[in-house]
Amino acid sequence: MDALTLIRETFAPLADRAILDIGCGTGTLARALSEDGAAVTGIDPGAEALAKARTLVPSARFEAASADSLPFADGQFDGAVMLNSLHHVPDPAKALAEAARVLRPGGRLVVIEPLASGTFFDALKPIEDETAIRAAAQAAIAHAVAEGAFACERDLTVERRESFADSEAFFTRVTAVDPDRARAIRERRDMIEVAFSGAAVRGQEGRFALVQPLRIHVLLPRG
Repeated sequence: MDALTLIRETFAPLADRAILDIGCGTGTLARALSEDGAAVTGIDPGAEALAKARTLVPSARFEAASADSLPFADGQFDGAVMLNSLHHVPDPAKALAEAARVLRPGGRLVVIEPLASGTFFDALKPIEDETAIRAAAQAAIAHAVAEGAFACERDLTVERRESFADSEAFFTRVTAVDPDRARAIRERRDMIEVAFSGAAVRGQEGRFALVQPLRIHVLLPRG
């Protein structure tokens, strides 16, 4: 199962459901959910990403905000998604509490997080080592469940497979997520090229494949 399929299953039927995309980036997920009929609101702290999202998904609503301080009233959404975004939040525990606050009774939060493993992570690590922040995100989820803030309805790990024509295509991919990574690539390019070559598997068609394990939690707020 891929992440988008699980999101769709969790919130089905999506038509007219109010879904909050927390850390929406340039709007890729928002577009998919909007095409399914959902009323999508996306938040992201990046002005450039939001501008692209508004162009990509004109039917959705986008606001500049941080996940740990959502500008919405209590109980405003039927569901929320954090797709590869929780580990970027300075206070992941507060972000989880904020997501729970804005959900209506029975609403679910889907958290999809990359683990600090896999060949994609190995290639990314010399550009930006996310070992600590990825672990902190998982710890925040575990603590929230253990403390009774959420019931965990699903907990599974899937593999996201991506292929690239060359290392330059990979660099374009990872800098699209965080433009600040471009500096590290310029300064340590030789070492980073070696890491990419060592991690990627070249297929018969000549493309380079990388695998990133994603851990998915479907969480139901309690109380």
